[in-house]
Amino acid sequence: IFARWLNCCYQNLIPVLPARTLSLTACMFKSKNHDTDNNSLEEEEDEIDEAEIEELFQQQIPTGIGEEEHRVFIVHPDVKWGSRKQYLTTAALQMEEAVGLVNTLYNWSVVDKIILSTKTPEKKRIFGKGNFQALTEKIRAISGVTAVFVNVERLSPSSEKELQEAWGVKVLDRYSLVLHIFRCNARTKEAKLQISLAEIPLLRSRLRNEVANLDQQGGGSRYIMGSGETLFEMQQRLLKERELKIRSALERLRRKRHLLRSQRKHRDFPIVSVMGYTNCGKTTLIKALTGDAGLQPKDQLFATLDVTVHAGQLPSHMTVLYVDTIGFLSQLPHQLIDSFSATLEDVTHSDLIIHVRDISHPETVNQKVNVLNVLKNLQIPEKLLNSIIEVHNKIDLIEGDPEVIPISALKQHGLEVLKEKIEDAVVKYTGKQIMTLKVQLNSSQLAWLYKEATVQAVDDVGDDCTANVKVIISQAAYGRYRKLFQVT
Repeated sequence: IFARWLNCCYQNLIPVLPARTLSLTACMFKSKNHDTDNNSLEEEEDEIDEAEIEELFQQQIPTGIGEEEHRVFIVHPDVKWGSRKQYLTTAALQMEEAVGLVNTLYNWSVVDKIILSTKTPEKKRIFGKGNFQALTEKIRAISGVTAVFVNVERLSPSSEKELQEAWGVKVLDRYSLVLHIFRCNARTKEAKLQISLAEIPLLRSRLRNEVANLDQQGGGSRYIMGSGETLFEMQQRLLKERELKIRSALERLRRKRHLLRSQRKHRDFPIVSVMGYTNCGKTTLIKALTGDAGLQPKDQLFATLDVTVHAGQLPSHMTVLYVDTIGFLSQLPHQLIDSFSATLEDVTHSDLIIHVRDISHPETVNQKVNVLNVLKNLQIPEKLLNSIIEVHNKIDLIEGDPEVIPISALKQHGLEVLKEKIEDAVVKYTGKQIMTLKVQLNSSQLAWLYKEATVQAVDDVGDDCTANVKVIISQAAYGRYRKLFQVT
């Protein structure tokens, strides 16, 4: 059959498509198209002045943590009842995550930790008088403590100030600590801009607190050099100008990301977003699915801050693009997630979502709830939410819920089953069709199909220079095919 096909091609002086084209589809995309996408993004980003980005990133860092090492005392307020009580986890597990956050930072260490019960976490001092006094004495008794991490979502400026005065060291909450982790991991312009935007609420609250202190001292309403503008008004204006600059730069990057997304859509590659709690194994899974040697997963919280795209092949030889995204974390203010909305926009435009869960983690149920809540807040289309494939990663035994795909990305277990599930879902939710087309081999039809669709098989090559070609093709591509080759 193959010999007759070659004979037809030679007879009509049609260039022969290499026999290895099918198997090289993903490789060609990785080496050429994928690199082109990344290079295009980098070239476009270069239009935004590097010095301007760096100035915005380094200017007015709100946490005041600095780059030195810290010896941290961790305090976890265990809320016994009420709206702030956590029902899907325990105080011990929350403390374990808090320790993990601190240990993520280079040269930071935990010198001691304590879980204290509280009925009124909204109070300035969080704890009752007796517990607070005992805690203060404990912190002061430990030599070398340079910071206290209070494991709550966000401390008010007044609480932070009062706690720092009582303990005599820097006081951090989850928002400020995670922001510092982000800042230490930021490498690209987009990551730096998003972090700078997330820091604006901290700067605003700190400014209001400082002005309140000035008012108490009788100096908060003084005007600057007769300008008619108070110090507070001037600082607010400068902060607003900074925020507008950051948003403007992010909007330019968002438009460029939208352009790249449109180019991928035009090439008709299905986009699969890989989501999950931080450090659940997303990058490791994508590396296992694609064989991309450039991916270097790290056993570290928030190792990925930027969206990256990686091509891989499904069993049918269809090329899909896997989108690696920032991991989620419980008890973080919405402002932090909102700051990364431009990056997470790629998720809302994907064809399929894979939700990766570290099933070996004791908080896996709580982590699932947090991820799904974030996805809902991102206003992801209902159809996309309903098509989520749940993957249980880091398993030792292949068993459990038949609706869930059990895998071990490190041990390469369950990956073929997962690929088949992804393929079925992609065909179902993207409207692609599996068709057998009768193709004239003495034309460019077959070469066009290799380029614009997924060719699965070429059969029944006849003496009339035709063949039956089995393809997976989108409705749009099929429409172009019929119009271009006048196929009825």
